[in-house]
Amino acid sequence: MKSGKFWAWVVFIVGAAYFFIPLAATVEFSLRMRRGVHSFDAYQIVLGDARFQSTFLYSVVAAIFTIILGVLVVVPAAYWIRLRLPQLRPVVEFITLLPLVIPAIVIVFGYIRMYGSNSPLPFLGSNMGANALLVIGYATLALPYMYRAVDTGLRTIDVRTLTEAAQILGAGWGTIIGRVILPNVLIAVLSGAFLTFAIVIGEFTMASLLNRPAFGPYLQNIGANRAYEPAALAIIAFAITWGCMSLIQILSRFAPKSSNRPN
Repeated sequence: MKSGKFWAWVVFIVGAAYFFIPLAATVEFSLRMRRGVHSFDAYQIVLGDARFQSTFLYSVVAAIFTIILGVLVVVPAAYWIRLRLPQLRPVVEFITLLPLVIPAIVIVFGYIRMYGSNSPLPFLGSNMGANALLVIGYATLALPYMYRAVDTGLRTIDVRTLTEAAQILGAGWGTIIGRVILPNVLIAVLSGAFLTFAIVIGEFTMASLLNRPAFGPYLQNIGANRAYEPAALAIIAFAITWGCMSLIQILSRFAPKSSNRPN
């Protein structure tokens, strides 16, 4: 028994070292911009860069629209499948996994071919159309995470009973989804939203090939032309991502526990 605990601690320490040593080295390197002393000069330069501010704001706005689009698509679909079409769940789960299998570069080249300036739907012929296409692409990339978060939330509630009770009171489908189902799975939706936000903030391929002023291409550009600023940006991006993960963990504590009730 003691031997098992010993090796468990060994594995934990090795894993923690594998994770934290490169992170600590990156932090230390990012503080060495001023020769001979440690300083936050690299962080000040990055945070004061107008391109950083504009690209980060662009990606934040894109993330917000992506989350809204994901909720509008995924919540009604997952609810309807669980309520009326449970036999389609394996098919839908397979479809939602496709963005993990198909590379983003394949998806975006398909968008360029289908929605280029010479196509019947020339989304890429204007900035607004290109922005909309980028949001749709981001929603596609985040689909596996958003769908599974919402589906997990729906498992914790009695969808059929809530629906029947709402219908008895005269509620329509829009009211049922917006005022009955959504509040009950709000924690799960927020978890999917934070995962979506983390994906959008760091995404490079789609934003670069669609020529959008997003944060991912800015990260790549700085990394190719600077020394200390990329390390500072890496730490900032890491902090944003882990901040989202921490919020998910905090919110998961408030999620209702599954009661294994039939749906």
